[in-house]
Amino acid sequence: MSDYLSAQERQNDILALLARQRRLSVVEIVERFRVSEATARRDLEALAEQGKLQRVHGGAILLSNAPPEAPILQRQREQTAEKIRIGLAAASLVKDGETIFLGSGSTVLEAAHALRTKQNLTVITNSLPVINTLVNLDNITLISLGGHLRESELSFIGHITEQALQEVRADKVLLGIRAISLEHGLTNDYLPETMTDRAILRVGREIILLADHTKFGRVATAWLASLEQIHTIITDSETPAGFVEELEQRGVRVIVV
Repeated sequence: MSDYLSAQERQNDILALLARQRRLSVVEIVERFRVSEATARRDLEALAEQGKLQRVHGGAILLSNAPPEAPILQRQREQTAEKIRIGLAAASLVKDGETIFLGSGSTVLEAAHALRTKQNLTVITNSLPVINTLVNLDNITLISLGGHLRESELSFIGHITEQALQEVRADKVLLGIRAISLEHGLTNDYLPETMTDRAILRVGREIILLADHTKFGRVATAWLASLEQIHTIITDSETPAGFVEELEQRGVRVIVV
């Protein structure tokens, strides 16, 4: 590698290398480009500020745009084993007698299935599949929020839903997400639903995010919240260890299942 690459040329080469191997350490950059650790870190910081990669402890990982979100009925067939494990882990955090909010999405729906045996539970939800899963159970008090039905997600969103959210409070909120980035936080595809999700975040004392490995290191269109607004993230073992470590350093509890 030439000693005379400009900073821009070197950064372009760093991106090309990262695209091939998806993760790159500061040490690798120092050895490959024959620069100091300080220079390597400056290159990574500059690229992170441009939204071209994601900084993690000791290096960087590839940042990619989240693909368009498929309808919930199709997503139920994707990463099924991971979602079941995440759902079970989320349910284990819920205590009998609590009031919880369950958001929309296929992973949260797996948590709803696992919650059916809890005792004296109050569940608030804007998800039609969650309602169908928990209806007519003597051990669960079910509170459903109306509003505009988003057909692809089978969730109620919009002004009516957000007005109803002002009237409720929960011990825990279990929420799904489209994309998680260390640089850009939590993002979703659909702005109207994101506005409702922001209102959902305000009702819970503890916010628990359910996300399989495909959601990490990506950015979607609509910003939802910073990582610091989340107390716990439950994910699967394919999520990059560096990403998990960085989240923990920021004070987010991460449960890997």
